[in-house]
Amino acid sequence: MPDQPRRNVLFITADQWRGDSLSALGHPCAATPHLDALAADGVLFRSHYTQSSPCGPSRTSLLTGLYQMNHRSVQNGTPLDARHSTLALEARKAGYDPVLFGYTDTSPDPRQRPPGDPALLTYSGVLPGMSTGCAMGEHLLPWRRELKTRGYDIPEPPLDIFKAAGRSASADGSFTAPHTVFSAEESDTAFIADRALHHLSLPAQEPWFLHLVFLRPHPPLIAPQPYNTLCNPKDVAPPRRAESVEREAAQHPYLAYLLSREKTVGYYADQETSIQTLGEDRARALAATYYGLIAEVDHHVGRILGFLKDSGQYDDTLIVFTSDHGEMLGNHWLWGKDGYFDDAFHIPLILRDPRPEAAAGRGRILDAFTEAVDLAPTVLEWLGLEVPPAYDGRSLLPFLEGEAPAGWRSEAHWEFDFRDVVDGSPERALGLTRDECSLNVIRGRRYKYVHFAALPPLLFDLEEDPGETRNLARDPALQPVLLEMAQKMLSWRMVHDERVLTNTLLTAQGIVEHRGPRHGRS
Repeated sequence: MPDQPRRNVLFITADQWRGDSLSALGHPCAATPHLDALAADGVLFRSHYTQSSPCGPSRTSLLTGLYQMNHRSVQNGTPLDARHSTLALEARKAGYDPVLFGYTDTSPDPRQRPPGDPALLTYSGVLPGMSTGCAMGEHLLPWRRELKTRGYDIPEPPLDIFKAAGRSASADGSFTAPHTVFSAEESDTAFIADRALHHLSLPAQEPWFLHLVFLRPHPPLIAPQPYNTLCNPKDVAPPRRAESVEREAAQHPYLAYLLSREKTVGYYADQETSIQTLGEDRARALAATYYGLIAEVDHHVGRILGFLKDSGQYDDTLIVFTSDHGEMLGNHWLWGKDGYFDDAFHIPLILRDPRPEAAAGRGRILDAFTEAVDLAPTVLEWLGLEVPPAYDGRSLLPFLEGEAPAGWRSEAHWEFDFRDVVDGSPERALGLTRDECSLNVIRGRRYKYVHFAALPPLLFDLEEDPGETRNLARDPALQPVLLEMAQKMLSWRMVHDERVLTNTLLTAQGIVEHRGPRHGRS
């Protein structure tokens, strides 16, 4: 760049991190001093939402700038069409070699691979355009190999490495919690941070682009000492849920289907407990561990930020911190990230822009609705690159410079696809075709509308009912609101139809092409 010789990018993603879980936002249990400091030196986006769930679809939107309805990689394992560009491929146009430490859960286009390619046997592929400094994948092989060299027995299946090695007491002895067999210095979080720091230890001759992905606070919800006892379960709010699973399920047929599935908490912790019988105390204990894992990630983010400052690279680097999706944490009797509730789709976003132009924005906490698709165009514009016309998001650089972009969106949007291509369980249970197994959400300040392709809609008044417990879609007094929200959703989808060549015209005078933004509003 002519005005700044070095421009580095550090793009950090933590997995399954709720948007409210930062102490900078006043959360009573999430201890995040390093991220709080980053936010104080940058911009914290309070109303930031992912585009889809689970990991693969959400990361695809994050790293392609496309809504799910355009990239169509709708589930873990759904291939990403090779025709779509990615943030990494675009960055290469400016001479960057984006390096991945962690995973992107990108499923490759099978039409570009031979039938026997082992890459077609997993959803944990690497985003096109990314080099790999350390690719973890779903089996966490590099980390597990490291543990083996340290003398640990490595069990199968892979997640069994997280089973409890015992219990330890809190500092004041008021409670105990299970802990991992490995130490905090040997955890998967420490491992990936160490690898990234090793990579950065010898400064590159050219500006660098590093995508660092932490698995945590994704389950299993078991932490190494001392993070397992940092948060007292008594300080955790009880889950917001109806008095019974049956009462909760009455809200909507799809929610009833979710709650009817045979689930155990074994995926979340060290003992097989039916999610339907999980008591409040146990739910609070699991949530406390979740916040402990958040504190662990924050610690290692602090190590990396400290290194950048000590090595003189902090003021040359755009720093992004976000997540792929949220976590229900027992609310509505759900764990994980399925469905339509805010808990699963509201995620954190902190941006720290070192440019002098961004001085006016430092320390701001913004309420404007922002979306995961906004990050790819933000990074590309920051690098001085043209944003592909197909992108659905808008650059956030004006916010970083202390300005409010004209015509900014007044709602957030997301999608969720719940088809089962393998055995068709939701299709049979709900009487749907596979392509009918989808929902769209438009979420404003007051009202939230959920539209299903072939099931009844939902409408929530978030001012009166922030916990999303009362479906008002059939309330006669709110039919005008229901219609308005449905019309807004239709307009949103129409404006964001794929447009790769739509604004190109062949004329007798030659090719005419418009490459501006989609609109001044969304």
